[in-house]
Amino acid sequence: MDLGAFSISLAVKDIETSKQFYETFGFTEFAGDQSHNWLILKNGAHVIGLFQGMFEKNILTFNPGWDQDAQPLGSFKDVREIQRTLKAQGIELMTEADEATTGPASFMALDPDGNPVLVDQHV
Repeated sequence: MDLGAFSISLAVKDIETSKQFYETFGFTEFAGDQSHNWLILKNGAHVIGLFQGMFEKNILTFNPGWDQDAQPLGSFKDVREIQRTLKAQGIELMTEADEATTGPASFMALDPDGNPVLVDQHV
């Protein structure tokens, strides 16, 4: 199942300190707004989101409909279809995308160790 672009969303204590740390690993600012406590950093195809004060745990994030450069894909599996497939396989969801809608939507699950997994479609 193709889940689209992948990134890890990190819950950071100090966004500037975290940004400087990851820049030493070769990451550069790609998107976001540091004044609003969030940044997206890239190093090649690797993507890290830094989020200060927005959530408690790090989150594995998948974006159906996007490539690793946040560009729309010509075709992709809609988030609601992915949601239906996972639910049919017995995956419990913390939040769900509204099946009566189209376009942007998201759902979230927890892996067996309690790590949040967000499937977040922006197109």
